[in-house]
Parts: sequence; C-alpha cells; structure tokens
Amino acid sequence: MTAPPRLRLSLQGRLTLFHAAGLFAAGVVVLVIVGIPLAGLQSAAPSGSPPPGSITWAGNGLAPYQLLVGSAVALVLLVPVALAGGWFIAGRFLRPLRAITVTAKAISAGNLHQRLDLGEPADELTELGSILDDLFARLEASFDAQRHFVANASHELRTPLAGLRTLLEVTLADPDADAGTLRSACEEALALGGHQERLVQALLALATGERGVTRWDPLDLADVVTEVLASRRDRAARSGIALAERLTPAVTAGDPRLIGSLVANVVDNALRHNHPDGHVQITTGTSGTHVTLTVANSGPIVPGDQIERLFQPFQRMTPERDGRREGYGLGLAIVNAVAQAHHATLTAVARPEGGLSVTVRLNRLPDG
Repeated sequence: MTAPPRLRLSLQGRLTLFHAAGLFAAGVVVLVIVGIPLAGLQSAAPSGSPPPGSITWAGNGLAPYQLLVGSAVALVLLVPVALAGGWFIAGRFLRPLRAITVTAKAISAGNLHQRLDLGEPADELTELGSILDDLFARLEASFDAQRHFVANASHELRTPLAGLRTLLEVTLADPDADAGTLRSACEEALALGGHQERLVQALLALATGERGVTRWDPLDLADVVTEVLASRRDRAARSGIALAERLTPAVTAGDPRLIGSLVANVVDNALRHNHPDGHVQITTGTSGTHVTLTVANSGPIVPGDQIERLFQPFQRMTPERDGRREGYGLGLAIVNAVAQAHHATLTAVARPEGGLSVTVRLNRLPDG
C-alpha cells in the first residue's frame, strides 16, 4: 500500500505558521499571568474592613470571569489576524529570495551575463545575492575561457594536420617521386607528427594542472630544479645561454609531477625566449612561511602591459619568427594553472634590460 503524500508547505507558509504560533503562545502566556490573580478575586465586596494590601471587587464593571472569557475570545480571534499578518510579512521578507530563484532558473550557459542585482536593503539575502553574482561572473569567465581554449586548440591541432595532408598529397601526386623524395616526405611527416605529439602533451599538462591537486607530498624545490636543469644544460650550451643557480632548501608540499611540470615549463620559457650569449638565473629559498622559486632570464624587451596576457593559453609575444613558431603558447599557462592548483602566488616582472623575472611563492612545509 502506497503511503499518502506528505503535506508540503512553502517557506512562506511555514514562516506564517511560526509567526501565528508565536503570537498565540505569547497571548496564552499573558492570559495565564493575568488570569491567575483574577481567579482569586471575590465577585462582590467583602463585609467588614479589608485587610491592608488586599485586592477587592467593588461590583462595578466587568467581573473577573467575564474578563477572562473576553480575553480568551480575543485570543481566538487573534489567530486569523496573526495568520494574515504573518503571510504578508513573510512575503515581504521572501521577495528577494523569489527574485534569486527566478533569476537563477533563467540563467544558463548561454546567458551567464545576467545578474541578480538585488540592491538595498543590505541584509543576509542581498549578501547571498551578491555572492551568487560573483559566482555567475566567475562561471561566465570560465565558460568564455573554455570556449576560447577549445577554439585555439582546434586551430593549433588543425594546422599541422593540414600541413601533413598537403605534404602527403603533393608527394603522392608527383609521378616522378623517387626513394629520396619519399624519404624526405616521410621525415617531414615525422616532424609534423612530433609537433602534434608535443602539442597534445602540453594540452594534457595544462588540463592536469587545471584539474587540481590530488596528492600532497613533501618535496624540496631545490631538488626539483636540479633534476630539471640536468636535462637542459646541453640545450642551453648549444644556444650559448649560461645557466646559473643559487639553490637553498625550499621544502613544500604538493604533487611532485605537477611541480616538476611547473619548474620545467618556466625554465623552458626562459631558454626559448632568450638570445645567444644570454643567461638564466634560477633561485630557490625560504622566506617566512613560504618558499620561493625565481627564474630570471635575459631576452627581448617585454612590454609591461603584455605580461598578464602571456599567462593565458596560446598567447605568444612573437607568433612567428623566421617562418617558425616559438613554442605553443602554453608554457606559462601551464605554470599559472599549476600555481593556482597549489594555492601559490605567481608574479612576473619585465626586466628593464630585457627578459622576464618569474617568481612562484608556495606555502612552506613546517619543520618536523
């Protein structure tokens, strides 16, 4: 046998009942407090002189019994008045909540620009509306960034695919193609495939950084930097770039793989956007309750108003140079995503003589 559905009252209905019940309970308490003394009164004046301080009934006006009955009737009549007043008052107080509900239902991924804008008076409900407006603004920015990222990723992936297809079509259409021509085409195809593979790896690193941290292990930034530099010294030497490090223990907690990706990408960015006979200075250390990683490099002049843009995906200072692209525009975006996932502070300053100085500040792991 199916249980009968439970009666569900709206919030306004429940507030109305609470209001009416409170008034009725207060009336009963007042009636009891006043009625107990009245119940002991005489309905007629007593003979003789009343004792000092006693209360007597002179027989004029309403008798105590009539007064009690009248008060009880007034208390009963108070119930519908309290219900009506409670319904009106609850409706007035819940009007901002109804506006929040209606607007929140209307907002979707297509119109995240809409806001509640409850205005005055400033109370808990308008504070909730302000918090939701901030949430909608962050969601709108996130959706816009996602659309921008997907569009750029599609473009970046389509370009090498189109180049690979064109290369193969031209080679196959050449009736005089010999083994040397085919070998050259295969080498170019492998190069384009390697480009795509590295791009996909960079996209996966960015997605992993944006996903957040799932493990927090103790690690020393100095050890991470030492490992990263060991695999990049030959590259720096071939480019004529001097690597200099001042590494002191900087123990923090985080995902070792993500922290390694952060260090590798900020160092790679310093090497890539440099010039021959340039330098890269890497420093780790401890400052109060934080540990810091600073990578400063020589290189071209970076306009100060362009620094923030460089930490967004697929943003480059020079999209092409000598007919080739300088990286994928994802290195600093990965650094930014990993820093945010670890609740770290990331700052970048354009050096007057050229190049950037990037500093990452993470929480220090307490000793012991």
